[in-house]
Amino acid sequence: MTARPANAHQARLLKLLRDGGPNSRAQLGDQVDLSRSKLAVEVDRLLETGLIVADGLAASRGGRRSHNIRLAPNLRFLGVDIGATSVDVAVTNAELEILGHLNQPMDVREGPVAVFEQVLSMAAKLRASGLAEGFDGAGIGVPGPVRFPEGVPVAPPIMPGWDGFPVREALSQELGCPVMVDNDVNLMAMGEMHAGVAHSVGDFLCVKIGTGIGCGIVAGGEVHRGVTGSAGDIGHIQAVPDGRPCACGNRGCLEAHFSGAALARDAVEAVEQGRSEELAARLAANGGLTAVDVAAAAAAGDATALDLIREGGNRTGQVIAGLVSFFNPGLVVIGGGVTGLGHTLLAAIRTQVYRQSLPLATGNLPIVLGELGPTAGVIGAARLISDHLFSPA
Repeated sequence: MTARPANAHQARLLKLLRDGGPNSRAQLGDQVDLSRSKLAVEVDRLLETGLIVADGLAASRGGRRSHNIRLAPNLRFLGVDIGATSVDVAVTNAELEILGHLNQPMDVREGPVAVFEQVLSMAAKLRASGLAEGFDGAGIGVPGPVRFPEGVPVAPPIMPGWDGFPVREALSQELGCPVMVDNDVNLMAMGEMHAGVAHSVGDFLCVKIGTGIGCGIVAGGEVHRGVTGSAGDIGHIQAVPDGRPCACGNRGCLEAHFSGAALARDAVEAVEQGRSEELAARLAANGGLTAVDVAAAAAAGDATALDLIREGGNRTGQVIAGLVSFFNPGLVVIGGGVTGLGHTLLAAIRTQVYRQSLPLATGNLPIVLGELGPTAGVIGAARLISDHLFSPA
């Protein structure tokens, strides 16, 4: 993809076609503030670039029927969502529909070189399957703070060896296309906004609970990243005064007391104290415990597992309650690997938020689980790069 929109009107038309699919000139004209003649000029210029193509006759609105137009069907975006323990890679078309998706276990602590070797191998498999001859752009999510303009991770607590690594530059050279990089929870928020539970919401919070905890903040339909890109790092808000030491160097952070890693540690401690036969059996069988084991034990009715989930949900809910009072969102989405804990976790979070936040902020506030699961991040990554490419150069 070498062409870019020449102005804001063309950019708006491209994003409308991305988000709404093929459409007629007349229907597009209803959504943009352009005269019919000016709209025709901009559409014709986009047709000349090859970014859009004619797509059959539109439904009649009286008079001569016009042609539908759509984004070029050969455009391909690569979405990469790097987590702490796994990586998702997907190919999408220009409308951000997933054409192929791979997931593999991976330890982000192995460092950027090893991780990106795996990412490039997965991308090559997708390309070799015939889904794409090449990529027009790629979006990358990483589980740590990112200096957004440069696409560089900055002192990520759970990513040793990544500080200052030029992710955008390195992958752009390897893939031969433009690359954009962001924090993984921002991409989850963008994915849920594009195709998930937040599709019609302009102001919402997306809380990702996995190995770490983060929050995507969407205001007016746009991700708010803050001045340097660190907005939403709620895992390091103090939840327990003088509490456990955290990987960030502070004590009592929410992430230190409730995250995938913290929950696994608490589960092992419960077994050592003789508080759960169910978790003890899983520990003996697997040699370790994860949040998945706690979820399974809770589903089997294990009281200790249920207590661990409720306690973590209460602490998370206390932090979210403060965010709700401050930001007044229209929706709170809970996602990430720990959402396998399901409605026990969701109920505890809701209880704290509704109890602690003002009625004006919570009177019509849904708090829900994300709809897209592991695809939210890769859809968000594809949206990130398409936002970049569908903007004037």
